[in-house]
Amino acid sequence: MSYPTRPAPAPDQGAGKPVIWTVSVSRLSDLFRHITPEYDHLAHIEALHLGFDEAARHIRERMATEHCDVVIAAGSNAAYLKGRVSVPVVVATASGFDVMQALARARRMSARIGFVHYQRPVAELAEFTATFKLAVEQRTYVTEDDARASIAELKAAGVEVIVGAGLIVDLAEEAGLTPVFVYSLESIRRAFDDALEMARLTRLESGRGRRAAAADSRRARRGLADLRGESPAMERLRQTVVLYARSPATVLIHGETGSGKELVAQAIHRESPRRGANRPFVAVNCGAIAESLLESELFGHEEGAFTGARRGGHAGLFEAADGGTLFLDEIGEMPLALQTRLLRVLEEREVMRVGGTRPIPIDVRVISATHCDLEARVREGRFRADLFYRLAVLRLALPPLRDRHADILPLAEWALKNALAALGARPHPNLAAEIAACAPLLQTYAWPGNVRELRNLMERLALFLAAEPLQALTPAFLLSVAPELGAPPTAPAIAPVPAAPARDTVADVLARFGGQRDAAARYLGISRTTLWRRLKAGN
Repeated sequence: MSYPTRPAPAPDQGAGKPVIWTVSVSRLSDLFRHITPEYDHLAHIEALHLGFDEAARHIRERMATEHCDVVIAAGSNAAYLKGRVSVPVVVATASGFDVMQALARARRMSARIGFVHYQRPVAELAEFTATFKLAVEQRTYVTEDDARASIAELKAAGVEVIVGAGLIVDLAEEAGLTPVFVYSLESIRRAFDDALEMARLTRLESGRGRRAAAADSRRARRGLADLRGESPAMERLRQTVVLYARSPATVLIHGETGSGKELVAQAIHRESPRRGANRPFVAVNCGAIAESLLESELFGHEEGAFTGARRGGHAGLFEAADGGTLFLDEIGEMPLALQTRLLRVLEEREVMRVGGTRPIPIDVRVISATHCDLEARVREGRFRADLFYRLAVLRLALPPLRDRHADILPLAEWALKNALAALGARPHPNLAAEIAACAPLLQTYAWPGNVRELRNLMERLALFLAAEPLQALTPAFLLSVAPELGAPPTAPAIAPVPAAPARDTVADVLARFGGQRDAAARYLGISRTTLWRRLKAGN
């Protein structure tokens, strides 16, 4: 089969070419092999025809004596390698256009089509199939056993053509069905571009020494597919991310701890025109760096600017993010003195290093995030009003997990399956039913740590289930592992203020504040947990 080619990117002028290993045991290897000549003047590229445990073991053994900057893999193979090897893993993903083209090819072969996708359903598939009147059965998988079971189920239902990635295509052929491979050359080129950019940033970070411990500067590796959940709130969030990605304006993200603020920032970057190979995503936590160092980290410094300044000076994070996106997490913790400098950078589109006299032009999109009420801090004089409005041209409030009841059980099942897979353990065949039996515990808990807390809890649970393979996941067992799920709700931080009759207070106040629970809770003098409990009780 012949594939179209495109002009290769300009070669990197840095010292020494990066080393990239591609990992695949499926027909994805053919695409890797075809694309490699376009990039072999930019990197030393080697194909590893291995998968899963064999690939992880091979990479670990070679990394003891050799160097590799980044690995490219796809689907479940890539997910398996992440966390098992020390080298960064770039995941080759099929685009929506790839899926549409694959389904169109499948439709020419049969009217009965199955689409099997790793981890989560493709949300856009239902709309596409309805528009073009396609009968497509969609399934998801985490382990190879999941995939094999899904294909057997589809075959029993009369499906004749299976669309999917390498593992799915191989299993479909094994089952006597017609396979359609979902990846395109453009998807693989995008993975190579991402790998080159990650290698560049990895080398940049390795030379930063002290700064590397304080600032997380890297290629955005997360996108829309990582914003999990099928609740209306998550669907609106994904739509907003796509909309905001089209604009160069600043974005202010508000959300509780663990709600995925950086994940959303990365998704906006990945969906925007700034997602190219030379367009970095640089993240820094403004609350994690000492005030005395934050100015130098953000804006850079010239040699001799202060005691201990690096010889020759160094570029700040704004310069490192030139052409891409700078994510300022916990922006509410930024000292007032630096807020003034930040405002000037945003207004003038240029940065002045500490101790410098020459302004440096920059092209950076700023996305900031906070868990606190910045407008309240503005009223208290702790945050500049002009900076707030400059940062909040576009605003995005992330829904807490407790407001996404429909997502809790699917997220718990997904997180537990992944945690078990990471331990080399298989999930119970009836895991979905066992999770559903635990719904009263999982759905009534307030989840103060949001999705991060849920994921961490599932990792803890996986350890116990892997150690006791015959142990059923029952509510009693879940409580023994996670007793916090059965703890009474947090007591009110402040006694309620007498107002209207209790039966009408919460509903009336919530309506008065347009559904904003933080504002309603503050007005009533109660915690959000108490407000949520009263709403659940219908009071």
